Amino acid sequence: MDDKMEARLGDEEIVAGYQALPDVYEWLIPDAKLTPEGSVAALGDIVQSLPSNARVLDCSSGTGQLAVGLAHLGLDVVATDASAGMVRRTQELADEHSVPLQALRVAWDDLPDYLDPSTFDLVICVGNSFCHAQAMSGRLAALAAMSRLLNPRGRLVLTSRMWELVRAGGTRIDVRDRLVGRRGHDAVVIYSWQIEDLWEQEHHLEIAVAQVEPDGTVLTSSERLSFWPYRYEELVAELQRVGLGVVESTFDPDEEGYMVVAGTHSGPFLASGQVEAECR
Repeated sequence: MDDKMEARLGDEEIVAGYQALPDVYEWLIPDAKLTPEGSVAALGDIVQSLPSNARVLDCSSGTGQLAVGLAHLGLDVVATDASAGMVRRTQELADEHSVPLQALRVAWDDLPDYLDPSTFDLVICVGNSFCHAQAMSGRLAALAAMSRLLNPRGRLVLTSRMWELVRAGGTRIDVRDRLVGRRGHDAVVIYSWQIEDLWEQEHHLEIAVAQVEPDGTVLTSSERLSFWPYRYEELVAELQRVGLGVVESTFDPDEEGYMVVAGTHSGPFLASGQVEAECR
């Protein structure tokens, strides 16, 4: 079974990445974003400017820290992911924190099949997940699906690695320079990058989490993932092709990552009901 990101709801055949990593994913999350509160804080003023009755979609929910943090604020939250394990962990975290949210297993392309168009104030795609869309055609399909869900004053928030720097490093193995502590256990995290000659080629990343048990034994979980890197200017052009313009950006070519906020309107957030009233 390959790792390409294709998924559906229900019992249909699934071909998706992140099958082995969901149960050890917290070792990959930065300390500051490990809690729901920390994940929300990382979005900064974006959350603070949302209307109180905002509807939010986290369409790369991972293990749910951000979705649960947003739901804890009283927002109407839907969390989706192509990985069944990630959706399960998101729902478990929501139950642990006693917050209501809807968790669905669905791929980006299929979002409009399960969620009503023009009903979200904020669509979030964070955690460096967007690189798993298959090249330009896959990114355009994903962005088109996300944009269809936004109301006219809504925003899309996307975070990304600086793929220009990742590719410049070439094929290599990166080992974290410290033990990472989670759940009372320490682990070493290893990234093995397979960088291809051309940007548009399918690249590979193998991630291994080696947990050190109290008795000295080591338990290792690993997974080989496909990814398709992209330049910042390509992302901006692809957003424009689906009708979205960049409203804010933290892009800096010397930094490891950035956030882009995009929308069709430069004005303030309005909740869906307010937009309908304004348009009458």
